[in-house]
Amino acid sequence: MDLKLFGEVFVTLLVIVDPPGMVPIFLALTGTLPVRERRKAGRQAVALAFGVIVVFALLGQTLLDYLHVDLPALQGAGGLLLILIALELLTGKTDATPDRQVTSNVALVPLGVPLLAGPGAIVATMLFVKNASNAADYVSIALGVVAVMGVVLLVLRFSGGIVKVLRPGGIEVLTRIAGLLLAAIAVQLIADSVAAFVTEYTRHAL
Repeated sequence: MDLKLFGEVFVTLLVIVDPPGMVPIFLALTGTLPVRERRKAGRQAVALAFGVIVVFALLGQTLLDYLHVDLPALQGAGGLLLILIALELLTGKTDATPDRQVTSNVALVPLGVPLLAGPGAIVATMLFVKNASNAADYVSIALGVVAVMGVVLLVLRFSGGIVKVLRPGGIEVLTRIAGLLLAAIAVQLIADSVAAFVTEYTRHAL
């Protein structure tokens, strides 16, 4: 195992995924759920994110080429998806959703994809795999991804203590703040996507 490469993968993905930054959004979406359901949603989100990152690491470029989809398009799609979730949080429309449906939804969208397994994490992992030259490199990358997902799982699991402090009123305020943060992330993803498309087509035109 290459410890240097492991450290690079771990730090890069940890910064991109930003586990502390996920806590407000996670609590906003699951704060009203029972402890067991909230932890289950966290586990499902991490498992889905790990699966998506692994699939794209191994087959991502091939899949995108087959579908004739550029990475900026994937980034823009993630931004549009986050805008829909942000609007729900800001307007409070998620409050009336049944617990079971909430658990399923937040585990898949937006926690698993595109927040944890977003364009940044996917592209970074694909680049690490592309530059790998031997089995030790692949092992280091795999362990780095696993370590980051482990950290995320621990952060989400122990974030429940915040719920006891905030109580329902605080959770409602946190939900609105999380919606605003999600909207900002979404706009940034779309802006980066548009900028990437402009740069790419300008380069081709020249």
